[in-house]
Amino acid sequence: MKLRIAGKQISNESPCYIVAEMSGNHGGNIDDALEILRQAKAAGVDAVKLQTYRASTITLNANTEDFQLPTTSPWAKHKNLYELYEEAHTPWQWHEQLFAEAKKLGLTLFSSPFDATAVELLESLDAPAYKVASPEITDLALLECVAKTKKPVILSTGVAELHDIELAVSTLKKHGCSQYILLKCTSAYPTPYEEVNLNTIVDMKQRFSCPVGISDHTQGDTVPIAAVALGAKFIEKHIKLDDDNESVDSFFSLTATEFANLVKNVRNTESALGQVTYELTKTARQSLRGRRSLYYSKDIKQGETITLENIKSVRPSLGLHPKYLPNMLGKKAKRELSFATRASLDDVTDQ
Repeated sequence: MKLRIAGKQISNESPCYIVAEMSGNHGGNIDDALEILRQAKAAGVDAVKLQTYRASTITLNANTEDFQLPTTSPWAKHKNLYELYEEAHTPWQWHEQLFAEAKKLGLTLFSSPFDATAVELLESLDAPAYKVASPEITDLALLECVAKTKKPVILSTGVAELHDIELAVSTLKKHGCSQYILLKCTSAYPTPYEEVNLNTIVDMKQRFSCPVGISDHTQGDTVPIAAVALGAKFIEKHIKLDDDNESVDSFFSLTATEFANLVKNVRNTESALGQVTYELTKTARQSLRGRRSLYYSKDIKQGETITLENIKSVRPSLGLHPKYLPNMLGKKAKRELSFATRASLDDVTDQ
């Protein structure tokens, strides 16, 4: 399967598509949100992603136990889910300005909608694709809504089991989505390395016959780079400004400078993966001289027998191939042979 987001192809043959997730790292300040766009562009990403919701479209303003955050949550300081999302959301009135700034920068911008009203807003801004966040993978009404736009859908699987993914994919297809990407994800913040299970990328790509990537919440860039080596064609990771300000997701996000290093390391990894070939590269051919070949290790008189005492496999490779050593041993020198000269089958005789 091949798809395009804002004209850029994503397929199993394309370079990895790299997305910087803004989330709530703007800290409620539109100037910081705009600066994240600028720094992400400078870092070399393919796109920036927003999250489009209001607290009231994602949860209820309730203080009962069900709506309180567990004490183990990294966001447990918030009174309830509503308070967390009220702080973390990207105000809808910002969206038009953010899309305009991205267009001015030549940067692709899209978002994760969390209900039909968010899709309506993003459609009015001509968003080129839609990301379905991990917790929304079972929201079939939302999946139907984004599928009907006929735009590419990026589906994250951080809290999904196989049957959830299968249902989500079939729902997208049923309602007209023919272009989708699956993201291996673990919804833990930050994610422990032992819970990433990157090898699932290989199985997911084969099982669903579509491009596969990763939505990564580990710290650093080790996991995304390893994912590329396993065939990931889409990377999403959170970005924050190059400052010391704390924001809702800053504790597991990369700074813009770190993001630039991620982009560089991913591109270097792609270059290193190359293609399946057993041919020597142009640069490697310069090292051919370092292979071994057969040379005479002593002066040899005419008629003298060739033995391991007077012929050796040594560097450089300009002499006779070492595979001919058995053909040389036990033979007689046709003429005088000098120390450190290249051996040749023409130098010896059976007589």
